[in-house]
Amino acid sequence: MKQTILVTGASSGIGLLLANKLHENGHTVIGTSRNPEKYNLPFKLLELDISSDKSIESFPKRLFSQIESLDVLINNAGYLVSGLAEETPIDLGRQQFETNFWGTVKLTNQLLPYFRKQRHGKIITVGSILGLIGLPTVAYYSASKHSLEGYFKVLRFELRDFNIKVSMVEPMGFKTNIGDSAVRSKVKIDDYDLLRKQTTAFSKEAFDTAPTPEPVVNTVLKIIDQKDPKFNFPVGQGAPFILTMQHYAYKAFENSILKRVRKAI
Repeated sequence: MKQTILVTGASSGIGLLLANKLHENGHTVIGTSRNPEKYNLPFKLLELDISSDKSIESFPKRLFSQIESLDVLINNAGYLVSGLAEETPIDLGRQQFETNFWGTVKLTNQLLPYFRKQRHGKIITVGSILGLIGLPTVAYYSASKHSLEGYFKVLRFELRDFNIKVSMVEPMGFKTNIGDSAVRSKVKIDDYDLLRKQTTAFSKEAFDTAPTPEPVVNTVLKIIDQKDPKFNFPVGQGAPFILTMQHYAYKAFENSILKRVRKAI
């Protein structure tokens, strides 16, 4: 069945791949970007800055001037703040939350009255495996994704009676532009010099060897097609094993990460 689908952050990365695939499959796709005029895409692209309350509050009116109803919201927009926790200024951490968490929550809440009125819909949020585990240099990114997990777990309960399905997709590391566009802390504390070199090399290796993100796109397509999808969808080779290790053998999980970090240089 062809549906009307909103994809935030649809001008690059996973969002662009996903929006293009949905468009190819015959769905009516509305994407968002902070600067839609820069792109020439086969689907409609509307202006939205999820770090701006004004942009979020005006968005439903602009959206529903283009469409009559909305079947699926895909929360994908976000970015990465990278740096060791103590070296990352609190203001950068606040900005990370303002976009990744608060921006996603505010937009979702703006659209909930429309979903409730029509008594159906799906809300799919692209989180991260880092919303379920922690790794060095991504404290605020990981915290923002953990927060999304908690918020949408609760929302899933509260929207059940309105036939609105809520799911999270948690990708492992895939080859996108998130690393290239990351905001990196410039603070340097001497005590962390060795660890910083190790984690920088570890992150570079992870990005360089990451697979392409088609499995993430395929997972979202599967959720859209399912009548009653579950909540969690970890995506990527080894994801179930990593999550099992974290829950039942955390020390072994921790040691395996530290070993890889220390061997990176």
